[in-house]
Amino acid sequence: MALSRRSFLGLVGVGATGAIIASPLKKLYSQSVEGKSVRVNKFGSLKSDPKGILDLPEGFQYQVISKVGETMNDGLPVPNNHDGMAAFPGKNGTTILVRNHELNPVTTRNNLPPDLPQYDRNCPGGTTTLVIDKDRSLQEHYLSLAGTNRNCSGGATPWGSWISCEEDVATPYAPPGYSLEQVLSQWGKVSVKHGYNFEVPATGKLADPIPLKAMGRFRHEAIAVCPQTGYIYQTEDQNDSCFYRFLPHQSQNLSAGGVLEAMVIKNMPKVDTGSDFRVGQPQAVEWVRLEDVDPKHDTLRYEAQAKGAAIFRRGEGICYANGELYWTCTNGGKAQVGQIFRYNTAKATVELFVESPGAGVLDYPDNLVMSPFGDLIVCEDGRGEQFLVGITPEGKYYQFARNALNNSEFAGVCFAPDGQTMFVNIYRPGLTLAIWGDW
Repeated sequence: MALSRRSFLGLVGVGATGAIIASPLKKLYSQSVEGKSVRVNKFGSLKSDPKGILDLPEGFQYQVISKVGETMNDGLPVPNNHDGMAAFPGKNGTTILVRNHELNPVTTRNNLPPDLPQYDRNCPGGTTTLVIDKDRSLQEHYLSLAGTNRNCSGGATPWGSWISCEEDVATPYAPPGYSLEQVLSQWGKVSVKHGYNFEVPATGKLADPIPLKAMGRFRHEAIAVCPQTGYIYQTEDQNDSCFYRFLPHQSQNLSAGGVLEAMVIKNMPKVDTGSDFRVGQPQAVEWVRLEDVDPKHDTLRYEAQAKGAAIFRRGEGICYANGELYWTCTNGGKAQVGQIFRYNTAKATVELFVESPGAGVLDYPDNLVMSPFGDLIVCEDGRGEQFLVGITPEGKYYQFARNALNNSEFAGVCFAPDGQTMFVNIYRPGLTLAIWGDW
C-alpha cells in the first residue's frame, strides 16, 4: 500500500537510543547504497497538534512567538519568509534572536520609509531582531538590516553578531531604450550589485548595511566561524557550488578585508562530491586562493574549479561543533535528496558523513544545528511533508517535529544559550516557534 513519509518513518522506528556519546557524531554511518539506514523513535511518536501547526513527541510543547504581519516596536510589520536564524545571550537571562527574511524585489516591494539606512532601496530583504524573556515570551522586536536581497541563511560569530547572507547575485541592468531609473520604477529591479554578506550586531538597532565584499560575491547560503582560528567557512547554493574559507586580516573586523580560499580535495581535483563519493572515508584537503572575489558576473566558483576546487551539490546549512564543521548538500548523493559533510579543522580532512537513501529518510536537508544533547537537528526543505530530522551519534535518524500547518520548509533552527529551548521558523507564512520539553 502507499505510505506517506510520516507513516513510513513511524513504522520503521526501532526504539530509543541509549546514552549520548561524548564526541558528537563520531560514529555516524550510513548504509545508503543498500537503503538500510537505521532509524530510531528516540523521543517517541509525534502527536497530532490540535492547533494544526506543529506535531511534536509527548512531553514537548511549543508556542508561536512571532508571526508575519505583526507590528514591531519600531512600528514596522514583521516581514515574511522567515529563514536562517541564530540565538545570542541577552541581559537578565533573555535570548536575542536575529532572523533572516528571504525577500526579493521581483515578488515583494520595499515599502520601508526611505530615510532608513538601506543597502538598496529597491530590495525588501533583511533581518529582524527579537528579544525573548525567560518565559519564552516576546519582549521586543525590530528591523535590524534593510535593503538586501534574498537573505537566506548566515551564521553567528563568536563576538556576538550575525552574518546575513544574500543568495542572489542580481546586477543592475537597463535594456536598450530604457534608463535604469525607468527600470527601477516599472519592474523593481536592483540598483546596485548583490551577492554579499552583511554583519548585524546582536544588540543595537538598525545595522549599517555594509557589504563584506572580500568574503566573495556569489550565491551565499550560510557561514560558520572556527573560534580557534577565526576563519569563516561559507557554503554556496548552486548545483555546482564550491566550499569557501575566509581568513580575515583583523579579528572581529570583517570590513578590513581578508583572503578568500576554496577547498580542493587532494588527489581528486575538481571532484563532484554529489556523485559516487563514499561515506566514512576522510580525504585530505588543501585550499587555493581566489583573486577575483567581487566578479562582475556569478563566476567565482569557476575560478575556484579551474584551480581544482571540489564541487558540492547545493551547499546550504552549516554549523561548527568540537573542532568540526558539518554542512548539508541539499540534493547531493545517488538519490539526489541530500548529503551531510564533515570537515575536521585540525586534521584538514573532509568526509561524507551521511547520504540519504531516499526522501522517506531525509528529504533535501537545509539548515542544521548541533544540539546540546549531541544530535544534529536538520531542517527539511523537501517536496512534501516537512520534518525536523534528528541524527544521533550512532547514526540513527528520527523525526522530531512535523509541520502540520502546510508543506513550507523549516528554517533557522537554533538553541537558546541555556540549551533548554529550541527555536525554529516555518518559512511561509512566516512563524517563529519556541519548543521545549524533556530533552
